[in-house]
Amino acid sequence: MQDAIVIIPTYNEIENIEAILDAVFSQSKEIHILVVDDNSPDQTALKVEACQSKYQDQLFLIKRNGKQGLGTAYVEGFKWCLERDYEFVFEMDADFSHDPKDLKRLYEVCKEHPIDLAIGSRYIKGVNVVNWPLSRVLLSYAASLYVRLITGMNILDPTAGFVCYRRAVLEAINLDEIKFVGYAFQIEMKYNTYKKQFNIKEIPIIFTDRIHGVSKLSKGIIKEAIFGVIQMRLKTILGNQ
Repeated sequence: MQDAIVIIPTYNEIENIEAILDAVFSQSKEIHILVVDDNSPDQTALKVEACQSKYQDQLFLIKRNGKQGLGTAYVEGFKWCLERDYEFVFEMDADFSHDPKDLKRLYEVCKEHPIDLAIGSRYIKGVNVVNWPLSRVLLSYAASLYVRLITGMNILDPTAGFVCYRRAVLEAINLDEIKFVGYAFQIEMKYNTYKKQFNIKEIPIIFTDRIHGVSKLSKGIIKEAIFGVIQMRLKTILGNQ
């Protein structure tokens, strides 16, 4: 996996960050990690810097001035990766909701097949979510149905945050036009990939809710996703996107 890098956005992940870095690197010493930290008050970035001595030339860090949102963190990370020679770029959470062992499965889907975006999906085989309250499961599943209805995408888990992009996808998307900063960002990226007719494949994963730290989901993020999906679809219909 010398041609692959994992982007991990962080905000107050001091309890998770060293463990997730060790877990990812234990899968392959050749994979790289880029942490994009939004000036975490708990000093997550300092912990990453301390780990860089252990993972020289494998672990990289972008320190930002404040909490700017998931979407802008990934966009900044994508641009950083495109300035280098990575062919496969992953998105992954810091809180172990995504199993590092699944990185290889996502990588192989893209590497060994004509797949441009591999999605670690929670909903291919029923609902594979652990430790979520029923209300959160229903909200997530209903959101997936809603997105599919509005956009026409045949993606069972359009809000998934555990994915592998082939470089060509990120080069084809105008990253400066990505508008959403919350979980709607995940939908927007997949919708752009879908519209450009790249090959997309979902593979089943088990999603486990975080043990340490606090979820970043808020009413504002949910609102952005609900109305953002309609906005994206209308722009496509009107020929503005």
